[in-house]
Amino acid sequence: MSEQQPHLYLVDGSSYIFRAYHRLPPLTNRHGQPAGAVYGYTTMLWKLADSLNKGDGPTHMAVILDASESTFRNELYDQYKAHRPPPPEDLVPQFPLIRVATRAFSIPCIEEAGLEADDIIACYVTAAKAAGWKVTIVSSDKDLMQLIEDGRVDMLDTMNDRRITEATVQEKFGVGPELVGDVLALMGDSVDNVPGVPGIGPKTATQLIQQFGNLEKVLASTDQISKPKLKQNLIDHADDARLSRELVRLVCDSKLPEPLEDLALKGIPKEPLAAFLEDQGFKTLLARLNGTGATGRSSSGGGINDVMAATAPTPPSEPEVIAVDRSAYETVTDEGALDRWIAEATTQGYVALDTETDCIDCIIAKLVGVSLALGPNKACYIPVGHSGGDLLSEAPSQLPAQLVLDKLRPLLENEAVLKIGHNLKYDWVMFDKVGICVAPFDDTMLMSFDLDAGRSLAGHGLDELAKQHFDHECLAFKTICGTGAKQITFDKVPLDKATEYAAEDADITLRLWKRLKPRIAAEAASTVYERVDRPLVPVIGRMERRGVKVDRDYLAQLSRDFATEIASLEERVYEAACGPFTIGSPQQLGQVLYERLGLKGGRKGKSGAYSTDVNELERLAGEGVDCARLVLDWRQLTKLKTTYTDALQAQINPETGRVHTSFSLSGAQTGRLSSNDPNLQNIPIRTELGRKIRDAFVAEPGYQLLSADYSQIELRLAAHMADVPQLKEAFREGADIHNRTAEELFGSTDRDSRNKAKTVNFAILYGISSWGLAGRLGVPKDEGQAIISRYFERFPGIRNYMDETLAFVRANGFTRTLFGRKTHFTNIRSPNPSIRGGAERAAINAPIQGTSADLIKRAMARMDRALVDAGLEGVRMLLQVHDELVFEVPDGREEEAAAVIKRVMSDAAEPALKLDVPLDVEVGWGAHWGAAH
Repeated sequence: MSEQQPHLYLVDGSSYIFRAYHRLPPLTNRHGQPAGAVYGYTTMLWKLADSLNKGDGPTHMAVILDASESTFRNELYDQYKAHRPPPPEDLVPQFPLIRVATRAFSIPCIEEAGLEADDIIACYVTAAKAAGWKVTIVSSDKDLMQLIEDGRVDMLDTMNDRRITEATVQEKFGVGPELVGDVLALMGDSVDNVPGVPGIGPKTATQLIQQFGNLEKVLASTDQISKPKLKQNLIDHADDARLSRELVRLVCDSKLPEPLEDLALKGIPKEPLAAFLEDQGFKTLLARLNGTGATGRSSSGGGINDVMAATAPTPPSEPEVIAVDRSAYETVTDEGALDRWIAEATTQGYVALDTETDCIDCIIAKLVGVSLALGPNKACYIPVGHSGGDLLSEAPSQLPAQLVLDKLRPLLENEAVLKIGHNLKYDWVMFDKVGICVAPFDDTMLMSFDLDAGRSLAGHGLDELAKQHFDHECLAFKTICGTGAKQITFDKVPLDKATEYAAEDADITLRLWKRLKPRIAAEAASTVYERVDRPLVPVIGRMERRGVKVDRDYLAQLSRDFATEIASLEERVYEAACGPFTIGSPQQLGQVLYERLGLKGGRKGKSGAYSTDVNELERLAGEGVDCARLVLDWRQLTKLKTTYTDALQAQINPETGRVHTSFSLSGAQTGRLSSNDPNLQNIPIRTELGRKIRDAFVAEPGYQLLSADYSQIELRLAAHMADVPQLKEAFREGADIHNRTAEELFGSTDRDSRNKAKTVNFAILYGISSWGLAGRLGVPKDEGQAIISRYFERFPGIRNYMDETLAFVRANGFTRTLFGRKTHFTNIRSPNPSIRGGAERAAINAPIQGTSADLIKRAMARMDRALVDAGLEGVRMLLQVHDELVFEVPDGREEEAAAVIKRVMSDAAEPALKLDVPLDVEVGWGAHWGAAH
């Protein structure tokens, strides 16, 4: 081809942004705004635009971004990307700055409402090919691989410094680019919530397309498929597959937002880039620009120090430079070496530890090995449960597990030696299962959470903190164990690789402890760490081991009942719809509602499909459309069946007959516990059908389930924290707080005014707007504003509390609970009113909700000891659900247990704090959770 042939580079901007965000720790620019992603993106774009081989191009370049979350695909399928979490809170305000950064390089920054970045890229590829240009897409996105055409279109994966060609696609998918969409349609995509066909993964999808040719031919050839389940899934989910094919199909024919010729790359003009770098305070990059010219190269390459110097953010910001030498780690396979490590740890007085197991569920996991660390690069791995890599391989030489545990026991239980772990609850349970009680201990995950909750949404995992605090990439689990069908369990990993991985975890944990420990006292986090969170580790560990009994037969019957009702609903939907259709297909539902039934007001997306999301169905149901109302009922019941009654049966431990949830001490920003695998804190209780699910949680024979629930705790805390005399008096007198509010606001206490008062009481604490309150009460906006104004007139302390809380968080960047727990709000000064408003509403409630979380944690930490002291050793605390604790109590001991539990929960604030209002605790018990609640 001619050397003058134009070569267009299209940069997938979203990929660059998220890579930059996760590459650097949370940083701020000189205006106090989050800027880590902006800085990383700037350096990456500079390198791409300035350092590519000029013989290969580019002659033209553009950065392509997503304009909005909603596109025509959401109209086609309302669940598209529904499960994708929102972008990190501190990344959102950086998006506008990233657009400014792109234009500072004089590179076009292109986005188009209603289209995803992938579609815009596809349109430019199509136009450039028609003009005879060559195109390189800077991305590794599998969806974009549909566009590759050797000699004309390739992809550049800058992360791995490789070109992606047709051969690369063939190797990855087993088919050429033109059939990638068909493979993707069959396998689906959990990230984007593309349904695909259940049970079909990448390998099966590829085999089917290779065998039959394309998606439609696969669906037309089910009679030739021998596997019964696969055949039936293809028949049952053919519509899902066709829908998925449309979801992954790229738009190639939309009008170009900017002409091809306007994308010419003319170098990097100095003035606009210098102005941007100066405004952001990126001093190193500015020096590079001024020192070597706009197109020169600098060996410094920039760094994060310029951001630190410009902003002096709250510490810690600048990563500590460390050197990790995995080759220095020791594999301990003889008794003498084990004794040496234990002796040195005992003498030193502190040691970091970690456990490796054969699965992530600590309740059923078996111990594979233990790692210890005494200093930087001074760590070891003690294997105890490794097997051969396959059936024909012999197990490697290692010490007997019981010998190792017997020798470790004195160290792990030695009161004079501090044990340091990361997410130590997991390791505590593993040792508790063999009768070893690890104490005393520190937990670096909890330290990080209590110091930096809300500062970054990257999380408090060890890998994330290693990157944030040390700019170090830990050895990834998938690197040594693989992924997908070829993944092996840790007990099959060779000892040399297992040592590198496991010992590094202990090594990084120890380094992290040394970095975080001094901050605990310096940043006034001692109370919440020492008195609230750290004591919960063994408490939660014991609760997880106990689990809660579930009546499988009851759940199975409930699933059958739900299935019967779902089938009945389907018949009623068909009757209302004047014929059958696939109810779960939004496309077919839209056609039924607006074409078959002729309803008015339907909204079409670019794909031509009608919107059938919940808002649209609720609108139609409110207008008396039976079909819409019945579909809403069908969706709710289907979700209850699949999410709860079916799924919970599969999560019953076969050995214990109980469900063992995993509680996280760092899962909720305000300090609340969260529950996973399964999530028992989201079991619905507002509907009769939802409440039936709680009836499945039962007591063992000879026991009752007892529920103890704080009554209106957030309102009580608001009365104390905002110093509201009327509310404090009402709580002290045991009066109905909503009646008291109704009297103040509406001058009456009938049922209607009480319900309104209840809505107002809770809504105000969440910073609700007049428009939002009006919507909840079903009144005009003006009346909503009048109610809020009247509320603040009657209870001026609430207004003062809100104003003072916002003033504090704007000045300091965080809120505090009554026990000192900090929650950081990086968007509190965002220039975007919507983002800033969301941060303000969350900040108003955070001290109240966080104090509520602190109180129940303090009660939990004291509960086991109080029960034992009262002679109630047989009472077992099983669950914590927001403001509620659930216990298993021996028959006949309910009254005694209730008295102790109420006393501990009521006195949870003391002696650290004396509240102006009493903490009321409601207690009930019965054979199952529903009866106790």
